[in-house]
Amino acid sequence: MIVSKLAQNLRGSEIIKIAGEINELKKQGQNIANLTIGDFDSNIYPIPAELKAGIVDAYGHNQTNYPAADGELILRQSVSEFLQSRMGLSYAPNEILISGGSRPLIYSIFLAIVDPGDKVVFPAPSWNNNHYSDLTTANAVIVQTTPENNFMPTAAELAPHLKGATLLALCSPLNPTGTMFKKSDLEEICDLVIAENKTRGEGEKPLYILYDQIYSQLTFGDHQHYNPVTLRPELRDVTIFVDGASKCFAATGVRVGWGFGPANIINNMKAIVGHMGAWSPKAEQVAMADYLRNGAAVDTYLGDLKTKIQTSLTTLYNGFQELKAEGFSVDAVEPMGAIYLTVKVDYAGKTTPDGELIKNSADVNFYLIKEAKVALVPFSAFGTDDSSTWFRASVGTCTAQEIADMIPRIKTALSKLK
Repeated sequence: MIVSKLAQNLRGSEIIKIAGEINELKKQGQNIANLTIGDFDSNIYPIPAELKAGIVDAYGHNQTNYPAADGELILRQSVSEFLQSRMGLSYAPNEILISGGSRPLIYSIFLAIVDPGDKVVFPAPSWNNNHYSDLTTANAVIVQTTPENNFMPTAAELAPHLKGATLLALCSPLNPTGTMFKKSDLEEICDLVIAENKTRGEGEKPLYILYDQIYSQLTFGDHQHYNPVTLRPELRDVTIFVDGASKCFAATGVRVGWGFGPANIINNMKAIVGHMGAWSPKAEQVAMADYLRNGAAVDTYLGDLKTKIQTSLTTLYNGFQELKAEGFSVDAVEPMGAIYLTVKVDYAGKTTPDGELIKNSADVNFYLIKEAKVALVPFSAFGTDDSSTWFRASVGTCTAQEIADMIPRIKTALSKLK
């Protein structure tokens, strides 16, 4: 049967492939520590109690009809206040769009800005920019990053590719690495965009920035979140933000995301999201509007969540550093934000006890799933090639004790490789 060229060429998710392997082993009764999915176990990390009560109350008051196309006004007003108080960003309700999580926002930014063949620049590893480029038949320019800069793109790496580009897609804290932009590095990138836009003539598209800051409230220690508009206010007209409640309130299933930016772009995104029907449920919007205004509850929840996440990340980081000190070919990058740790497992070319050759990162991962009962995601799922020895570990579905318990299993599994 013949399907569209888009359907024929669209690449499937490597994370879904890994999930299939895990599910098969679970059917056999095996208990796998799943560090693959960027989600939370709601029994370990429940949503805020006040938000949960508000959602139940909203359903009790029959808030079950269609929401406004751009999101309920009370929520857009609440998000506007939240952005001002938490980040010093001034965006009016008509510059804010609510959707069912952040995915429709990202896709609608691509659809509102990118024409077929337009150049879209983004770093690797990064989350799903390659797939959204495929969906819009964009000319994807993937800029490989390095562990020396914590896998964050630098101005020097991006500069050769921005001429004539339509969209620069950035994320901080970064999925999949859990690392962040330093202020000076982001400032240099902002200056490149400003300089490039000065070369654009009348009637030409500017170079836009898609800035995904869905993890901006989850930062650790002295690490601070920065954004292009605060650093360079002149970028306000070309920067579209992706944000929401999914990660900072462990509310991935609540499906409340918000994007904000220039009103004309937001209006076009509104029409696109409306045709998708990718709205956030009305009851959840009403409850979120109330919750965001409860500053004390937000502070308490974020403080507790960040402490637990940081403990889990640090436990995993220290475990890998101990393995490295013992001579294992592993490493990890200091956790800075989000729910991810970047780990290195460099065992391609080794042979398993069954005599099978481990050829690449995917093989390493499936070996760890079977032998250590631990599942990671290779960076090849985020735009790098199979030769990368780096992986994403997501800690939202495991306790700190479960993470501590998996380190000896990883050690034993790696010790068996020859």
